[in-house]
Amino acid sequence: MSYIPHTQEDISQMLAAIGAKSIDDLFKDIPVALRPKSFNLPAEKSEFEVTQILRKAAAKNATGLVNFVGAGFYDHIIPAAVDALTSRSEFYTAYTPYQPECSQGWLQAIYEYQSIICRLTGLDVSNASLYDGGTALFEAMMMALRHTGRNKIILDSGINLIYRMMLYTYTSNLSIEFVEIPVEHGQSCREELFKCLDDKTAAVIFQNPNFFGAVDDHSDIVEKVHKFGALAIASVYPVSLGMLKTPGEMGFDIATGEGQSLGIPLSFGGPYLGFMAVKNQFVRQMPGRIVGATVDSDGKRGFVLTLQTREQHIRREKATSNICSNEALCALRAAVFVSLLGKEGFQELAQRNYQKAEFTKEALSRISGVEVKRSSPTFNEFTILLPRNADEVVRRMIEEGFACGFPLGRFYKGMDNYLLVAVTEKRTREEIGSFVDSLGAVL
Repeated sequence: MSYIPHTQEDISQMLAAIGAKSIDDLFKDIPVALRPKSFNLPAEKSEFEVTQILRKAAAKNATGLVNFVGAGFYDHIIPAAVDALTSRSEFYTAYTPYQPECSQGWLQAIYEYQSIICRLTGLDVSNASLYDGGTALFEAMMMALRHTGRNKIILDSGINLIYRMMLYTYTSNLSIEFVEIPVEHGQSCREELFKCLDDKTAAVIFQNPNFFGAVDDHSDIVEKVHKFGALAIASVYPVSLGMLKTPGEMGFDIATGEGQSLGIPLSFGGPYLGFMAVKNQFVRQMPGRIVGATVDSDGKRGFVLTLQTREQHIRREKATSNICSNEALCALRAAVFVSLLGKEGFQELAQRNYQKAEFTKEALSRISGVEVKRSSPTFNEFTILLPRNADEVVRRMIEEGFACGFPLGRFYKGMDNYLLVAVTEKRTREEIGSFVDSLGAVL
């Protein structure tokens, strides 16, 4: 057992041993505002006592709420087989497959995942996954900057604000010019965007469906972007690709997204899965790793790490990214999830999301004072205008047993009465009916 100092004398001896005069001296390199407020920790407790305290704290969380929140992370049904297969010890104990002769199972699993992402996005090559949707979008932007040698990025303001803030934060010390284009009736504003396009533009970035739930066909914009020698990047919701036009069909050069909706539980915010797919000509600019299929000296099929562009693989300053690991276990869950559904099952999943959202729209539109925004088509998420503050309504609805949506006023000025509602295949007719009744009563 480690020795824990209990007296001031013990502490003084320890400080003297490391050459520090006081506790303050020990932490002098840390700004005062960032120092701990107190070291007055509670008395030690047994494992049982600590467990009891944590259980009581956890019990304060609002559990069992019927979930209508989306905003980039969605409450989908996860087949039991996903947990059963991905919790096998040969999967959850595996690490980076540096030695292909010992890692054929893992390598094939990643290869299958990459193939699935390519099929979903309609693009040529996928990497072995990234941390999450936001970092994947950042990596795509950096690819465009390297490829074009330019420094101007045009962002559609319908991109999730969390992602936009990540782009700004990660590049705060770089000389990048960002231009944000407002949405018009929920969709990308062509007129404003075309005004900003020039020969300094490295990339134009969109989200589809966008943060407001609006669906757009960006084919016309992508064509215009390419005429200026810039790249077109899309952040997409993978489940929607079961019925919407793919990034590949629209001509996008790079597609990224958050893979949480592919068999990964919400889990209070992670771990999640960033996916990326690109056209062939950009493969050597991709971050992370790519698994490829090959044959051995006997002509038998095998799998290897084909490209590894990160700095640890002797790339140093030539590395395309500092990203250190793929989200292999989450990527495996995504591969198992999609494989269990199959092509027709995945299309049916998308249809159910769309149909249940449309059903909910109609029901909500019958509540006095509620306006369902219909200026753009949507997939399974949409915006409603309430007759009162959405934050207040959300708090009241929690008391009724519903997480009723995301109040847009938290991200957008002047939208305090707007609520973003998401409906997945998991929501039953009875839950939707109770949700609508409760919202009507609260209003």
